[in-house]
Amino acid sequence: MANSELNAAPRTVLGKKVAQLRRTGQTPANIFGHKIESTSVQANTAELVQLLRHSSRNAIINVIVEGEAAPRTVVVRDLKRNAVTDELLHVDFYQISMTEKMRADVPVVLFGISDAVTTFGGVLLQMTEKIAVEALPSDIPVQFDVDVSKITELEGSVHVRDLAIDTTRVTLHTELDVVLARVASPRVVVEETPTADAAAVPAAGAPATPAPGA
Repeated sequence: MANSELNAAPRTVLGKKVAQLRRTGQTPANIFGHKIESTSVQANTAELVQLLRHSSRNAIINVIVEGEAAPRTVVVRDLKRNAVTDELLHVDFYQISMTEKMRADVPVVLFGISDAVTTFGGVLLQMTEKIAVEALPSDIPVQFDVDVSKITELEGSVHVRDLAIDTTRVTLHTELDVVLARVASPRVVVEETPTADAAAVPAAGAPATPAPGA
C-alpha cells in the first residue's frame, strides 16, 4: 500500500484559541500512539481535506513534521466535523509501526446484482458495515468487496466465512457466521374486501336508507 504524505508543523495554539487557527487555514491535529507522547500539530486545511478525500479508511500516511528528522507513519483514528457545515475541525492521528500488528475496522462494500432482487423482487439489505481484523499495517485490506450476485434465492445471504481472506496474514476478530448481506422477501400488502355488513353501514353524514314498509 503506497503511503500518502502530509506536511505539518508543531502546534502551540491550544484550547478555545484553535478557532482562530482554523480561520488562518490551518487544522489542529494530534499524533499519539503506543509508548509515545502525544504531539500537537497543525496542517494546511486544504491539503488535509484533499488527502482525506482521496484516502481509504485505513490509509497509511507519512506525516512530515517540521523540525523532525523522520516522517511519522500514522493512520487516521478520529475526525471531528461541524455538524451543520461539515467543516473539518480536528484530526487524531495514531502513530504505527510497520513491523507491529494493529487492529482495524475494514469497511464492507457490496457490488453485483442479485437474481433474488431482479427476478423475485427481494430487498437487498447490508447487515454489516465493517469487519474487525488484526494484521501488519501493510496487510490490512482497504475494504472487503462482497459479491451479492451469489445470492440467488429469497432469504439468501453472504457471511464472513464466504470471503476470500488470507488468514496467514490477517486475523479476523469478527465471527465467521456474521451475515454481511441478505435478500429479504418482498412485503405483500393484502387489501381487505368490505364485508356485506360493513357495506350496509351508511357513511358518516349520509342519510340512512329507510327500511321496507317504513
